[in-house]
Amino acid sequence: MSRTTVSNAYNRPDQLSAPLRARVLEAARRLGYPGPDPVARSLRTRRSGAVGLLLTEALSYAFRDPAATGFLEGLALACERAGSGLLLVPVSPEVPDVTAVHQAGVDGFVVYSVREDDPHFKAVLERPVPTVVCDQPIGVEGVDRVGVDDRAAMLGVAHHLTALGHRRVGVLCMRLAAGRHDGPAGESRQGDATYPVQRNRLAGLRDGLAEAGVDWAGIPVHERFEHSVDAGQSATAELLAAHPDLTAIACTSDILALGALRHAATRNLSVPDDLTITGFDGVPEARRAGLTTVAQPVLEKGRAAGELLLDRGDRNRPRTVTLPTELIVGTTSATARAAERFFSGW
Repeated sequence: MSRTTVSNAYNRPDQLSAPLRARVLEAARRLGYPGPDPVARSLRTRRSGAVGLLLTEALSYAFRDPAATGFLEGLALACERAGSGLLLVPVSPEVPDVTAVHQAGVDGFVVYSVREDDPHFKAVLERPVPTVVCDQPIGVEGVDRVGVDDRAAMLGVAHHLTALGHRRVGVLCMRLAAGRHDGPAGESRQGDATYPVQRNRLAGLRDGLAEAGVDWAGIPVHERFEHSVDAGQSATAELLAAHPDLTAIACTSDILALGALRHAATRNLSVPDDLTITGFDGVPEARRAGLTTVAQPVLEKGRAAGELLLDRGDRNRPRTVTLPTELIVGTTSATARAAERFFSGW
């Protein structure tokens, strides 16, 4: 058989009849030939057939965090539809080594929620491949983005809390900037936040509380570097120890809110009678717990990011896809009048 026939059997099977292709593959199997070398093929075509997902967390985070898992599933679905592979490129937010980004053999990058000054993101932009950002950074020239209106969504949470009569509100937030910080985050640190999603969620709360006459300077905000239920639990303990008169805690993620619920249970606090707790994301665990939260379509985020990258074609102008959110009122929020009954220091 000719070299072209064998090549078509592997690379352009539509050019051969099914029986002929079967004969080629059977002969190759007998000879122990596995097919064209993928590395050599990529050198010739200048394509790897894979999408790189930049994740500035430990690799296990992609399979542990429910929002990240949902996003990853959506991205994988888009890659499956396009016949593309998916390469996870996890890097530490505390280590500025960009070697993994430079060496990743991919045709483009999807960047999952990194800070504005992240060196790994800058390394991605240096690569001559298309890039799509999910959530953050925002407004990067020439880069597609998929996300939600975090500020407007959290404004809805603030309206919900103030309509219930809450004025003494505490906040738990995810990391705001580079460097490990666990504890109170004052207004200067909030203003210097390099994670736009957290910055915008805090801004939405601030705006909504201000409409009800609540001074943001009196709202305690506690930050956690790690995004885990344990982190939310410890932050809640610190927050309530310092501010025992709070009637509500607004969390910028469901994971932190689940930690707040755990702390309330260990201290025999009734939610929502003694304390209202809200979250953000709408992950399955939060739904099962009856959490009042903002639901966002994380699977659709991943799917949309993948489609923007893989269906780009000859488009040279960036696109922004803003997906809808929904405030889900669960069983963890109630009127402040109920919470006012409980004022001993816990």
